[in-house]
Amino acid sequence: MILIDSSVWIDRLRDHDTRQTRALKSLIIAQQDIGVGDLMLIEVLQGTRDLRAYGLAKTHLAEFPHVQISDHVIAEAAARNFQTLRARGITVRKTIDTLIATRCILDDIPLLYSDRDFDPFVAHLGLRSVMDEHSGVN
Repeated sequence: MILIDSSVWIDRLRDHDTRQTRALKSLIIAQQDIGVGDLMLIEVLQGTRDLRAYGLAKTHLAEFPHVQISDHVIAEAAARNFQTLRARGITVRKTIDTLIATRCILDDIPLLYSDRDFDPFVAHLGLRSVMDEHSGVN
């Protein structure tokens, strides 16, 4: 399975042409097992401009299996990951990103993202980036 961060879903739903949205399109065409995390779903739906956009986003994301991101194990591991990065002088700005990254790290799930907040998790904690693993995906 591959998880797609809200940063990529939002760009896709707004028809932004980025390396990540092209990668997502390629993954969908190749019928890769793509998951939508519950926290990503919240972020995407909260960002919609009106009820029509909300409905379209909800319908589009319902096409993919939903994944629960956090529980007590993930929450505790996320706090440790946050502290590990902070000890290296890196401040993670969003708790949700820490939870998403930690879930992916613990379950060895690659993440497709365009939010630079995930980069320290790749560099220091073993998060697998889809863009790094599929550098030929454009």
